[in-house]
Amino acid sequence: MPVEFISASYANSATDLDPKPGSPIDPAYFARYSRTLDEAGFDYTLLPYHSSSFDPFTLGATVIAHTKSVRPIIALRPNTVYPTVAARALATLDQLSGGRVVVHFIAGGDAVEQAREGDFLTKEERYERTEEYIRILRRAWQSSEPFDFNGKYYEFKGFSNAVLPVNGSIPVSLGGSSEDAYRVGGSLADIFGLWGEPLKETKEQIDRIHAAAAKAGRKDRPRIWVTFRPIIAETDDLAWAKAHRVLEKLKTNFAHGAPTRALSNGPPQNVGSQRLLAIAARGEVQDRALWYPTVTATNARGASTALVGSPQTIADSILDYVDLGADLISIRGYDNLNDAIDYGRYVLPLVRTEIARRAVRERARA
Repeated sequence: MPVEFISASYANSATDLDPKPGSPIDPAYFARYSRTLDEAGFDYTLLPYHSSSFDPFTLGATVIAHTKSVRPIIALRPNTVYPTVAARALATLDQLSGGRVVVHFIAGGDAVEQAREGDFLTKEERYERTEEYIRILRRAWQSSEPFDFNGKYYEFKGFSNAVLPVNGSIPVSLGGSSEDAYRVGGSLADIFGLWGEPLKETKEQIDRIHAAAAKAGRKDRPRIWVTFRPIIAETDDLAWAKAHRVLEKLKTNFAHGAPTRALSNGPPQNVGSQRLLAIAARGEVQDRALWYPTVTATNARGASTALVGSPQTIADSILDYVDLGADLISIRGYDNLNDAIDYGRYVLPLVRTEIARRAVRERARA
């Protein structure tokens, strides 16, 4: 399967560089942004979740209404929606979209953020609950026949679901860098999400995910999703100059607490952020163009590793990860709408052209 591209959707023009705290949804902007992703050639867009932000199910429905091919990825925390409700809601969106919906599970990486919505389970328990949740969804999507469930976190009797997905199921995505994440994602996920780490560390993580899949008795493996924040310009030199301007703005904004979606104070609790900060301590640039000062400036809050360079440098860097086994590449910048346009014009075509060229060579060899 050829590499596919993921973006993230934004309900208004606020960005990490211009946060605009408290801004409401801008319907015209959101519609334009969604259409831009379609026109730029993105395959998916993530509708993120935060306890204080907009509802991803509603935003996902809006993306569907304004696009023809982009597949909305609905971020879902298991503590927020009962699984039988989520099964119907996701399948409803899937039918509305003609079979485009994906669900991305967030087990929860920050105890303070989880507590804001009444979730006080330990990290290990949160992953156990996610495992039960995924099994319930998969069963609910198989048929409308009633079934019972008696687990540690969920129990019900005689649930039947008349709202089934278009293609028989809905792809399930999970991310993380902990042993629990590898175990649950390796055994159950269709897609496994990773943050942008150097090639060596990314390969090690992919191997661990594949090992978890094999241990679970799977004959297939989760598709690998890797996320970056590219900073591009016409030349490498111009891109680096731009990157340092972005960095200074990030430092200023985060020093003043401008991003309103911050998690708990102090060092991040999730393993993924801890790994990013540890790698950042080794040096600013890894591999071709993987830049880590954006990680330290934001205390690794979310996906924060940048790729810096010309479109060709960015494309070559992405292809390095494709060669490792990444099937899906998430790229979102710091000027959301304009960066999506630039990626569609200058980066996605380079990657896809090179992959097509390789496929022709392979067929010729055969």
